[in-house]
Amino acid sequence: MRLAVCAEMVFTGLPFTERVRLISEAGFDVELWDSRTKDIRALKATGAEFSSMTGYTAGSLVDPDTADDVVRTAEALVPTALELGVKRMVVHSAELIDGKAARPAYRSTGSMWITGARTLERLGALGEKHGLTFCLENLNTVLDHPGIPLARAKDTLTLVEAAGHPNVKLMLDLYHAQLGEGNLIELVRSALPHIGEIQVADVPGRCEPGTGEVNYAAVARALAAAGYDGTVGMEAYASGDDGAALEAFRRAFTVPGPVTAPGPDSTPVSAGATL
Repeated sequence: MRLAVCAEMVFTGLPFTERVRLISEAGFDVELWDSRTKDIRALKATGAEFSSMTGYTAGSLVDPDTADDVVRTAEALVPTALELGVKRMVVHSAELIDGKAARPAYRSTGSMWITGARTLERLGALGEKHGLTFCLENLNTVLDHPGIPLARAKDTLTLVEAAGHPNVKLMLDLYHAQLGEGNLIELVRSALPHIGEIQVADVPGRCEPGTGEVNYAAVARALAAAGYDGTVGMEAYASGDDGAALEAFRRAFTVPGPVTAPGPDSTPVSAGATL
């Protein structure tokens, strides 16, 4: 498994390209948000491995009136993703402006479900064409993103399942899931076949693992035992020193093994493996 760090949230006193360089030199892949504000040539020159980036800039995939905008802007971002070697493009079930719902909706409808699944199918076809995966991220509506319909992990999982396309997966954010739903270990087990990437931050505070209530070491052991071999990204602020926050994240997702997979023929999965 690979570890990634969101460059938008750490080393925030430095220019963005320098943040990317420091994260990469520390041995992590890099996540970024809106690539339109970035110097793509400079980012590529750092030699960093880019895990994910925001995959659309307008529209809501569950809104029949604006779903075309999601696909249109996703297609416009594909060249940047290919240039940086990004593997996953992140989408949400609504249009976000500074993290807030552009058009808040507090009730889901049948039209939203149908439109969401169909839009994800279209994104899947776009991803298949270019070798990319579109990942639908769950969000919490309790604190950070009120008014986002179909945002809970169980809803995003259902939409991904309904789309049924291999280039459509979940960006399973465990910070958001903890705030909205909890029961994280069972959640990752049930969602495992559909996960494209996992993001983490502690609760409360949205800082690195170890600063709040989530037992991320237990989550890491469950992931290893279930055979998860994808990316875990820290989308979190540093509670103090940025370098120390990255190391705390690394420690939380280093399983001291051997880890035994569940089942009648249980065998060690790894020993001292870093997820």
